[in-house]
Amino acid sequence: MAKDILVLGPAWPEVFLACAAMALLMLGVFRGESSARLVSWLSVGALAATALLLSGTTPERGLTFGGMFVIDSFAVFMKMLVLLGSALAIVMSLDFNEREKIARFEYPVLFLFATLGMMMMVSASDLISLYLGLELQSLSLYVVAAFRRDSIRSTEAGLKYFVLGALSSGLLLYGASLIYGFAGTTSFAGIARIMVDSAGDMPLGVVFGVVFIAAALAFKVSAAPFHMWTPDVYEGAPTPVTAFFSVAPKIAAVSLLVRVLVEPFGPLVGAWQQIVVALAVVSMLIGGFAAIYQTNIKRLMAYSSIGHIGYALVGLAAGDETGVRGVLVYMSIYLFMNVAAFGAILCMRQQGRMVERIDDLSGLAKNQPMVAAALAISMFSMAGIPPLAGFFGKLYVFLAAISAGLYALAVIGVLTSVVAAYYYLRIVKLMYFDDPVDVFDQPIGRPLGLVLAGTSLFTLLFFVYPAPLIFAAGLAAAALYAG
Repeated sequence: MAKDILVLGPAWPEVFLACAAMALLMLGVFRGESSARLVSWLSVGALAATALLLSGTTPERGLTFGGMFVIDSFAVFMKMLVLLGSALAIVMSLDFNEREKIARFEYPVLFLFATLGMMMMVSASDLISLYLGLELQSLSLYVVAAFRRDSIRSTEAGLKYFVLGALSSGLLLYGASLIYGFAGTTSFAGIARIMVDSAGDMPLGVVFGVVFIAAALAFKVSAAPFHMWTPDVYEGAPTPVTAFFSVAPKIAAVSLLVRVLVEPFGPLVGAWQQIVVALAVVSMLIGGFAAIYQTNIKRLMAYSSIGHIGYALVGLAAGDETGVRGVLVYMSIYLFMNVAAFGAILCMRQQGRMVERIDDLSGLAKNQPMVAAALAISMFSMAGIPPLAGFFGKLYVFLAAISAGLYALAVIGVLTSVVAAYYYLRIVKLMYFDDPVDVFDQPIGRPLGLVLAGTSLFTLLFFVYPAPLIFAAGLAAAALYAG
């Protein structure tokens, strides 16, 4: 039973992060552009301190801001992933931004504000707080997507993301207005009570509202057919920003989608399950087949992320605690193997300039064996080849689908995984069996090297001791259904 706490205790990590972001903004203003690296490291420290505060929160479910903000094991688990993804993205950006002459103190501060919005999204317990968190995240992401102001591609990426993001916000608000019109409340708990009371006689307007909200959130997680922005934004944005887009915002949006469908609309599982199944199937098919024809590595990773969201939605489609646990395990593993892949992509420099063609990876193992090994581990894991971490991620979501009787969905997931393995293994073939086209620049930089090593080792050795992550994901899923 949730206890309404009038103090700000459950939101102290967010309060601290907001104050830290504003303090670092002022530090950058007074110290000038030369403070970019200092502000970046301090931002990483602020994220670490936020994680420390978060780890000290009580496991008991608590509410604040009039019931609009909730903290529970599910929120803590997902926020930890968001904080880790944001910190890794800032570290990966350090050398890149300095080489590309876009190192400005505003960059990490925008990451902090985006992360603050993501944490609010994860803890949203009301349609209003949901929208506020989503927009705080989105406004920061629009800016960082176009952060390279002298690049037409980066400016185009930011503009496309802004226009389509505004469209998704409109869908979300319209869906929320429909829900409020029929339910008379925006609180998740209030909506859930009304859904239970009127089970079997659900107004059609509520169903339409759920559809609009699901469509808006599908845009945020880049699930097909709402994925049209993803390849262009991934290609046009600076590579570290693309890496950030592919992990932290995606994890936050998935957690929001899970909470919205499970908590207020849990009694409507029969209605929204069909929507999630459709999103999962289309995402897996587009992610599997469209990536085959890509020649740009960042566009390939965009379609890969669409496919992976499809696999995560397989677990959500199960509509039970086991399925949610599978989603949490999958997104945790996805963070590490995706950061490893983008870390290797950031090493693709020839004669001082970034290269992004897949063919540029030819013979990489002969010139930079460690980078090639890290990318190969990531590719094998994304393909779902055992005993790497990606295999276990897919195993848990497919088992959840089978236990829920969604046999066709599980079969489609396995078949699309086989299709996707083609373009993952093609990259490995290029690196190890083709002749080098040109030598990549060395060295890669210590911060990026540490990120590559850490994420690759986790992906490679996850099978040795997977119990802590799986146990934590199980507790988080149980907390969501206990609420």
